[in-house]
Amino acid sequence: MSLDRDDAALDVPVRSLADVIGYFRAAEKPPAEWRVGTEHEKIGLYRHDLSPVPFEGDRGIEALLRRLAEIDGWTPIEEGGRTIALARDGMSITLEPGGQLELSGAPVRTIHETCDEFQTHLVLMRSVEEEFGIAWLALGAEPFHSIEEAPRMPRVRHQIMREYLPTRGELALEMMHQTGTVQANFDYASEADMVAKMRVAMAVTPLVSAIYANSSIGAGKANGFESRRLHVWQHTDPDRCGLLPFVFEEDFGYEAWARWAFDVPMFFVVRDGQYLAMGGRSFRSLVEEGHEAGPATLADFDRHLTTLFPEVRLKRFIEVRGADAVPPNLTCSLPALWKGLLYDADARAGALALAGSWSAAERQACLERVARGGLAARGPDGRPVVELCHELVALADAGLRRIGHAGRRDPDESSFLDPVRAQLESGKSPGRALLDLWEGEWTRSPARLIDYARY
Repeated sequence: MSLDRDDAALDVPVRSLADVIGYFRAAEKPPAEWRVGTEHEKIGLYRHDLSPVPFEGDRGIEALLRRLAEIDGWTPIEEGGRTIALARDGMSITLEPGGQLELSGAPVRTIHETCDEFQTHLVLMRSVEEEFGIAWLALGAEPFHSIEEAPRMPRVRHQIMREYLPTRGELALEMMHQTGTVQANFDYASEADMVAKMRVAMAVTPLVSAIYANSSIGAGKANGFESRRLHVWQHTDPDRCGLLPFVFEEDFGYEAWARWAFDVPMFFVVRDGQYLAMGGRSFRSLVEEGHEAGPATLADFDRHLTTLFPEVRLKRFIEVRGADAVPPNLTCSLPALWKGLLYDADARAGALALAGSWSAAERQACLERVARGGLAARGPDGRPVVELCHELVALADAGLRRIGHAGRRDPDESSFLDPVRAQLESGKSPGRALLDLWEGEWTRSPARLIDYARY
């Protein structure tokens, strides 16, 4: 979850769409400067009784954040006198609304670096595991408790979202408090390059979601999905979520994205560190009518973009958002898969040929089938999704091999896709594999699930 920290360079007025075009254009980077960033969330439960972890208390989330800062040199970030995040060296550990913790990694050149960063983070979390008694779970959804039992974190941003989002979607609170994901961020060189990457990412998101579907248990029983998280996001807020068909329209570019963002209702603006709820006003209305706290600024627009939740998101980089949280080996494969697809032109062309011709309705229907059936679902043409995923992974593999650079540690990063290949060979999504164990040899034992799903 974003930190909403001030950036003086963005403290300039926005008077029209034209004023934000430069915001996106200024983020363009030549291929030699392209980076990869990975974000991953963890769902925490106390080991001794499997109860959710509150913010307060000697073994709560705030105490954990302060302990991590103390032993590993992180800088605490406070809001209202409470520690709500940590920052260091381009990374942050942030707090999701239900107490999930997210590591937002630094932008790095290689998958080796982003995976090393992730493994180092897990070592840090394990170093305080005994002291706090928390098991951190690599799952896309909280497996045992109802939404009423989920803790609430004290960030004002979250409080505003809690008031607004349930008016838009019946599962919005479940999204906020009970889901976990792994995401990856990528650069673009130009407007045309951004368009190409956004279209490919949006086109193949249903396939990637099938590979990483991992939220099949909820409230202590099978929930009817292999990715409950994916289903939940379809019922969160139609204004700001989804697959966004306009990305495939001929005139798509910076202006079209900004036009869409301008018309999405806002959650808040921040003035002098204070959050001011916007009551559903659009950013366009802020630009055209102003606000008693002052005119719209690029900082407002930057924060507003962090409150838009499509399956693929454009900020000052491209963020792919369609995967459930998964075990560590699969976590490292996610940025590798997307890197191979997005940073190689031939792989992009192949991926678009694979799924780019699907209509918006076909793509949405496939996403919904994947939420329930994972790799066993069928694509719009009737082909098994697992077959389409095999082709997609082959494209990513070839892309990684082509963009490997001499002088890097093991320039061929395609080995990071080995866990995905193994998953596809099994024919089961992680959520299906977990469900089979839950209903079979585990005899629905929560302790067995915790041991299996722990980071």
